[in-house]
Amino acid sequence: MKNSDDDWWFCLKHMRVEHGPGCADKDRMGPYRTEAEAAGALELARRRNEAWNAQDGE
Repeated sequence: MKNSDDDWWFCLKHMRVEHGPGCADKDRMGPYRTEAEAAGALELARRRNEAWNAQDGE
């Protein structure tokens, strides 16, 4: 996927939302369509991990 200047990211190095070019992709989660989606990146990852762990336990 090609990065766009309109993309939003969550930077794991600085623990903050970034818009457009920023830190290296290896340090970021995304891209997201909106700032709010990027801000919720860690919560979304937590929920997904819980769901996957629950499936593994079945």
